[in-house]
Amino acid sequence: MAIGVVGCAGRMGRMLLATIAATDGCRVAGGTEAPGNEAVGQDLGRFAGTTDPLGILVGDDPAALFDAADVVIDFTRPKATVTHARLAAARGKALVTGTTGLDAGDEAMLREAARCVPMVYAPNMSLGVTLLMHLVEQAAARLGPDYDIEIVEMHHRHKIDAPSGTALGLARAAARGRDVSLDDVADRGRDGDTGPRRRGAIGMAALRGGDVIGDHQVIFAADGERLELGHRASSRETFARGAVTAAIWVAGRAPGLYDMRDVLDLR
Repeated sequence: MAIGVVGCAGRMGRMLLATIAATDGCRVAGGTEAPGNEAVGQDLGRFAGTTDPLGILVGDDPAALFDAADVVIDFTRPKATVTHARLAAARGKALVTGTTGLDAGDEAMLREAARCVPMVYAPNMSLGVTLLMHLVEQAAARLGPDYDIEIVEMHHRHKIDAPSGTALGLARAAARGRDVSLDDVADRGRDGDTGPRRRGAIGMAALRGGDVIGDHQVIFAADGERLELGHRASSRETFARGAVTAAIWVAGRAPGLYDMRDVLDLR
């Protein structure tokens, strides 16, 4: 399977290239960066960490990459991801994206493009986090509103969006378990005289510092006991492995917008 990577010179892009190159049955179809990026024109082997050059140069034309690939993996920015989704639909190629920070309009554009081609969209490609979201939904459904739900996440100092896409995904899972809309119950921050906690609220707190890859904790707190479910990522490789697993899974699927629960058959 030929897998391409947009944003190939970034931290996740490099890890994706290395993971694709090391995965049986897969090969690197190519990689792109924004026009003017210093990586453009260099051999992809440098970013994939291979001993020998791959003989493929970093390009700046995503359309050409989609033509060359069976599946394209995208960990970029919301505006770029929307562009890539439209390209996937126009070229008839599958897309896997783990971009965070997409708003409702961006997600609507993904759904529109997914009417033409299969796409996997997930705020976190980790197989462990996918299972965590499944457990959080089950716990929220069974524990009920007497258990206050709080989500705490920590990431490196360079992360630009908060709460993290994974924290929002965990919050959505909890809201699904309680059969409520997250927009109605989300509490994204507290400061000053906030008054008592709203019954049924799902709280989120974001911490930033150091080089933390990604820590997430979901707390169910009631009178007399507390249940804590969590996940800690020590390497971006876990996200890359999940993305490549999703790429292998999505190839040849019917058009539609899938997520990692579909990949792991957790529906």
